[in-house]
Amino acid sequence: MKRMLFSYTPLVFSFLFLFCSNPEVKKESSITSKTIKSNPTEKHPKFNDYWYAGKAEITSYKLSQVRYGEIHEGTAVNIYVTEDFLPKKQVKADTQNDKNIPILKLNSTKKFTTGIYPYSLMTSTFSPINTKENAIKISFSAQEWCGNTFVQLNNKTNYQIDFHSYFESNSDRKLTLKKHPLENHFWNQLRIDPKNIKKGRYKVIPSMEFLALHHQKIKAYDAEVNLVEKGKFQYFSVYYPTLKRKLTIKLTKYFPYTIESWEESINSRGKKLITKAAKIKTIQSAYWAKNGAADVEERKELGLD
Repeated sequence: MKRMLFSYTPLVFSFLFLFCSNPEVKKESSITSKTIKSNPTEKHPKFNDYWYAGKAEITSYKLSQVRYGEIHEGTAVNIYVTEDFLPKKQVKADTQNDKNIPILKLNSTKKFTTGIYPYSLMTSTFSPINTKENAIKISFSAQEWCGNTFVQLNNKTNYQIDFHSYFESNSDRKLTLKKHPLENHFWNQLRIDPKNIKKGRYKVIPSMEFLALHHQKIKAYDAEVNLVEKGKFQYFSVYYPTLKRKLTIKLTKYFPYTIESWEESINSRGKKLITKAAKIKTIQSAYWAKNGAADVEERKELGLD
């Protein structure tokens, strides 16, 4: 359903757009051509060669996930892909259009089982490539036997957030937040150029997954953000003192800044526990064209079957 789009290869572009569309429409956007020109981002010289080669980057991870005060084993998969995006409607463009902007999309998935019943989590983050603006759109969904949870953030004049859940204490609502850096967006910034991320102490909106699963108020929290180099790797971290939560992401020192592993330390039911994910395999694949019954070999290569 998804695909990589290269605005100056129209034949490939037109072909790939056949695979999906999304009719959702929003009213206003903060990302414009004027914004891109006034706040450009820095990219590695090989960025286009890597990210516009007609394939997505897919990485599988062995997952140990904190839930209900225990560690549960599972798998995680990060799918990075470039697309052309309509900033006003905040959806993937169906056709080549001068209003489109290039984005880097991360679909991050997790699957694990708690006791008798399974969890399936997915976060999609759409970040503009040519500007230092925050992510244009973020969506998170969780499916498990108790019910569904869904969150969507749209970057408008402010952040517009729709939240839906089956819990009374975490029930349906709409929110408007002032703009602050987004933890979900950091994951894409790391792949474009880690040095674009500001280090230091400032307010950050934590990941939609964490806020939704742990019934935390959706807002910006005081955070300490850092990036250090050790040998062949870089370690990016964001720590929230009031939440007693720290996320640390290990990535390669050199482009394409592949994410090797991550850890998330939280307090769960009175205990300090750590979610961990360690890389199994990275491949590049035009996976949207491999949806037949016979197209299973790459799943085996990723360690998913």
